[in-house]
Amino acid sequence: MKRRSFVTSPLVVALALVAAQAQTQDSINSMSRPRRVSSATQPSHTPAGEPGPQASRTPMETAPQADTSDRPAAMSTQGSDPAVGETEASQSATVLHQLTPSLARARIAEAERLLKSHPLQTAMTSPSIESVTLAALERSTSRIHLITLSKETFLTKGAELTQTSSLGAPLSIRVLRANGVNTAVTIFDDAGRYLVPLVVEFPIEKRGVFREMAYYTSAHPALLSPELVRAGQSYVGMMVDLAAKRLREKGALISPKIVELAERLCLVEHVDHERFRLENHIALFDEIYTLYALNQLDTYRYSVSSAGAGGMVQMIPWAYNLIRQRHPAVSLTPDFVAGMRNHANALQAMLLYMQDTWADLAANEDVQNALSSGTATQTELLAAGYNSNAAHLPLYLRRAGQAWRTLIPRETQTYLQIYKTVDGLVPSKPRSGVGSPAMD
Repeated sequence: MKRRSFVTSPLVVALALVAAQAQTQDSINSMSRPRRVSSATQPSHTPAGEPGPQASRTPMETAPQADTSDRPAAMSTQGSDPAVGETEASQSATVLHQLTPSLARARIAEAERLLKSHPLQTAMTSPSIESVTLAALERSTSRIHLITLSKETFLTKGAELTQTSSLGAPLSIRVLRANGVNTAVTIFDDAGRYLVPLVVEFPIEKRGVFREMAYYTSAHPALLSPELVRAGQSYVGMMVDLAAKRLREKGALISPKIVELAERLCLVEHVDHERFRLENHIALFDEIYTLYALNQLDTYRYSVSSAGAGGMVQMIPWAYNLIRQRHPAVSLTPDFVAGMRNHANALQAMLLYMQDTWADLAANEDVQNALSSGTATQTELLAAGYNSNAAHLPLYLRRAGQAWRTLIPRETQTYLQIYKTVDGLVPSKPRSGVGSPAMD
């Protein structure tokens, strides 16, 4: 919502799954071991991901420190280093095979416990806001290394350094994509063996004052797998269905079509528009689902856009407060930040907003004419309205007719392109049940 979904045939689904697996393997094969240097360096040029017909982009989750973006971190698209050879690629593939969703979550929980028990660097009486600590798994021994580095280096794309871990091992770290708690890195030991990044301990600050300590897992290349993608899809679907069920119990009926659209928008909202133009679409979608699988209730907890939209559903404060006023019986969390961080609460607000928006649009004569003539569809109007100001849509339809999409903000035009791509590539589960007639 801040700025700026799907039934497919069995053949399309099969092709999409094959492409996703191929992209995952390509990203693993493209990971290059960082050069051994003593301090962070910024290369003059970072190879971009190989663009193709599915070029794609994902809004990256904000660096909490900057508190201005909401885009999720992405996996590496760096060119491969011929000096690496087949060893690292095969090791990484083995890691992917071993870290099933349940095992990945178990290792992540273990790493978070270790991070919370290690001594913190402090500035006077508060934890230091200048450093972050990574927990990384050494697969051959199952040991977890802690690596502390400066936040400035951690947030510098392409930075490379060698650091001694808590277990005394010299490790080479390379920053693939700098994005706050979602920063993706690769870590190698001095023998060239790949370590699996599990959790980052990241101090959240505002105007130089420590607020809280974040513990987050990014979509590092070694953690991407078809199993985690499916787990992330299941998580989003389950949470959206749960929100609709709770609203129904409170007397607020949501159309099944709106529930289905909301599930897609939980993906669309976090697709970075620039990366959407340049990178593989399926790989970007898989990244976001992987984040949901790895972080579940904490996914996008620290994500805030420049417009103030927050969390999983990227709703702005004005819209959230409006929904709270219109639906007092639902008892949404009064505090906006807390409400957006709670997925169940945020999704209820999202569903209510979309249902109310459609009720207003469907009553408009210009919208009715556009629907009957095929000038626009319910879903694209709702998607456009969620990303921008829905009240302007009837005017666009009246003024431009079939060309109404050229009048919506450029960001929303890209948003609709992302939505249509998701709608064509990502299958959705069928939903049934009694809902509001507003979209039926």
